[in-house]
Parts: sequence; structure tokens; C-alpha cells
Amino acid sequence: MTQTHQHTPHQGEGGHHPDHDHVGHQEHSDGGQAEILDLDAEVLTEHIASITAWLPLKSEPRQIVDLGCGTGAGTFALLERFPDAHVTAVDTSAGHLQLLREKACARGVEGRVRTMQADLDTDHWPDLGTPDLVWASASMHHMANPDRALRSVRELLTPGGLFAVVELAGFPRFLPAHAPENRPGLEERAHAATDSFHAEHVPHRGADWAPMLTAAGFTVEDERTITVNIESVRSEAIGRYAHGSLQRIRGVAAPALSPEDLAALDELLDTNSPNSLLRREDLAVRTERTVWAARRA
Repeated sequence: MTQTHQHTPHQGEGGHHPDHDHVGHQEHSDGGQAEILDLDAEVLTEHIASITAWLPLKSEPRQIVDLGCGTGAGTFALLERFPDAHVTAVDTSAGHLQLLREKACARGVEGRVRTMQADLDTDHWPDLGTPDLVWASASMHHMANPDRALRSVRELLTPGGLFAVVELAGFPRFLPAHAPENRPGLEERAHAATDSFHAEHVPHRGADWAPMLTAAGFTVEDERTITVNIESVRSEAIGRYAHGSLQRIRGVAAPALSPEDLAALDELLDTNSPNSLLRREDLAVRTERTVWAARRA
């Protein structure tokens, strides 16, 4: 769900932010980011579907807006859950939107999807209609001014409409605690090495959105935290997901890691190494996602 969008640089390479998000972003990193978003969607399909099924809707939505849609994980889950709905998919990345359109054509739902390239950190949003449901997955925490963005969503929604905010507690973990054998706990140290970067660039990641939603004029009707724990035996995509994710973390964590930890991380990322992440059979995706369902009174 996607997990990816921001007003500051945020991709994993070159000091950018290693997160699975997609609201504002630099075109040169579209390819690698798109691959991560697609893997995120593939691995977490069941969890995204469970969230769309849980939404406390009073009637089936006909007009939906997906804010920070990335390559379409949420868009297609919503289209499947609500077969009579149309979705306006919004992102700053032209590359992501192009991939989303191609997927819509391949699935035969292009007539139900409208894409719109827009920077949601500006004062004036484009005309997104009057949706019954607005979906924002792993995107709100990247807004430069989230309070303003929340007010904009409230103005957008039809009266009685629902706003679903899906946020991740943090970056997924993949390795068992005792791994790798020569540097146990490496993954947690790599995450710790990115903490100051995240605190500066994405201070709202992991935040409790309920008070901000209430302050923006919403009524928070329900909240749910979903624990994700998917063993790699269920999906060969997890190895690729772990590799792409930790490759991005390396870009931020490298300066703060010890030489021994960096060497061990590089060995995991070396696709030719016998210890490569792609060859491990003990990987899992472990993370949490929280959903807030907020209604415009």
C-alpha cells in the first residue's frame, strides 16, 4: 500500500529517503521506485484487500480519489472492491502514472481510471471532483504541511464521505534477528543509522493521525492496526522486495555503519554472493500498518 511522495528528496540512493512512497518525487529514480512499489503491492495484496473490505462505508462509493497513488496498488484494490466505482489516481510522478495507465489497460479497467499529475504540497489542488471516498496510503506523512493537506481533503469530499489514511509504522523488516551469521542484528543497526535522517525529512511517519484528522474537521470513526508477517516460502517476490528495500536503506545508512556492518550489508546485496538476500530461505516481511477511517460530517 503504498508504501511511497514528498517535498524533500526521498529515494534510497544519493541520500534520499528510503521509503515506499509516492507523493512528490524526482523523475530519475522512477524506475527503481516503481519496482519497489510493484513488489510492495504483490507481496501485500491480501493485506490491502483486507483494508478495503474493512472500511466503514455507509454505501458503495462511486467516485474515489487515490492520493499519492504510486504505481496503483491502492487504485486497483479499490477498483476490485467497488466494481461500480471510478478512481482518480493522483501522483507527482509522470512515470508512475504511465505505469498505472498501462496496468489499467492490461486489466481492462482503463475506462474506470483517470490519472492526474499534481503536487499536493501546493495551496491549490487541481479539480478532483467530489469523491465519496479518498484513499491515502503511505502518502500523508510526506506532506510538507499535513494540516493543510487534511483540510484540502475535507473540502474535496462529499458531505458524509470517508477519508481512509493508511500509514506504516516504519520500514519493513526482512531478516531474522540472528542474521546475518557474521553480523547478527545488522538490519536493526541499519535502520537505527537512518533515524536522524527520517526525523528531519519525514517527521510525521509513525504519527497518530487521529488528532490531526479531528483538528481538520473530520470525525474519526474507526482505527485499525494490521500486523504483517509473511514468510518467504509463500512468495519468491519477498527476496526481491528485501533486496530492493535494503539497497535503498544502504544509501542513507552507509555513513553511520561500521566498516564490518557495511561489508556484511554489501554481501547480502551482492546478487552473485552465496549469502545474497535472493538466495536466503529465512526471509519474512514484518511490519505494521495503521488505518484511520475519518468521515466528513
